[in-house]
Amino acid sequence: MPGRASVRDAALVSGFAGHYDDFDDTHLGTVIHPSAACFGAAWAIGWSGEVTGDDLLRAFAIGCEAQLRLGEAVCPEHYDRGWHITGTCGVVGATVTAALLRGLRGQTLAASIAIACVRTLGHREGFGSETKPLHAGLAAAAGVEITDEAPGFAERHADWRMGADPLALLLEAFAPGAADHGLLAREWGVDTPWELEYNAFKPYPCGIVAHPGIDAGVAVGEQLVGAGVSTKSIRVVRYRAHPLVEELMGRVDPETSLEARFSARHGVAVGLRHRAAGIAEFEETVAVDDEIRRIRFATEVITDASLRRDEAEVSVELEDGTVLRHHIAHARGSAARPLTDDEVRAKAAVLLGFARTPGIRAVESTVTALHGSDNHPWRSLGLDAEEVAR
Repeated sequence: MPGRASVRDAALVSGFAGHYDDFDDTHLGTVIHPSAACFGAAWAIGWSGEVTGDDLLRAFAIGCEAQLRLGEAVCPEHYDRGWHITGTCGVVGATVTAALLRGLRGQTLAASIAIACVRTLGHREGFGSETKPLHAGLAAAAGVEITDEAPGFAERHADWRMGADPLALLLEAFAPGAADHGLLAREWGVDTPWELEYNAFKPYPCGIVAHPGIDAGVAVGEQLVGAGVSTKSIRVVRYRAHPLVEELMGRVDPETSLEARFSARHGVAVGLRHRAAGIAEFEETVAVDDEIRRIRFATEVITDASLRRDEAEVSVELEDGTVLRHHIAHARGSAARPLTDDEVRAKAAVLLGFARTPGIRAVESTVTALHGSDNHPWRSLGLDAEEVAR
């Protein structure tokens, strides 16, 4: 990356790439993907200066926490109004991360956050297209730009606050009359719970609210195999889910890979037919497969507000009247049922394989050594595939 792109453009590309497959971590309470914007900014800034592993982890964690607390303060009204919360709150989170890595403190740090409050972006209309991951990329880039501007801004405008609280104004803009200012006022202490602790690693590359339905679909798919029955015998699928599933992932007949990631019916269909829902199951060839389309059209989504966001039930009625059913109390990857370390390693290996980087052990070793490291971690993480493999 050094010599190939500006710091701002490097952040844009990294944030965009991190969120592109919708396979990045998600905080279920807010549906924010906190890492893409924060790490996009951190990755880009790290190349331009001597940043230690501890510097990276500290700035990344605090930036993620800042955007999650902001998200908690404005949910659910902010999301209900059509905003894409990963973009809007991501600008603030990326700015905090960038500011800390660049050594901004006091009034300059405060000025950075104030500028971020008027640079927020992103609407849900972009879901199912490249616009959605672009929101995360633009948020990362904004963090870089804002922290470039903030020192001069604070020096030129000593009275920049003008008696107003930028965060308070932002909360009212995000969720008029419904924002919880107290969530942002909590002090960080040793015993203070962090929202980042409830962040989840996703087992499936699609909207997280569809994950319990996929789990249930896979389980019923296994029942079909055990009974020696093909999915062609399915007459109707009844998918009981939290209302957010239909609201956020209600596409019935997606035609592209990105559209499939916002079709809960598609997730259930591939679970039933392929008993899997990895990157391959969200490719365009699968999205337009005749049998997958038939199952999607045969699927009735029944919303139930009494269900948790990580809960769902799928029942399948066959042509002979037989009904197969499975209920998921907590989805894989949720806070109540997190992926194991081995499952996270397996996911990383798959993603590194797609990135044509065979050295999973070298990458894992570098990442796990970040804490307590005074070295420049980018020099190891930025090696090309042949170097990492050695």
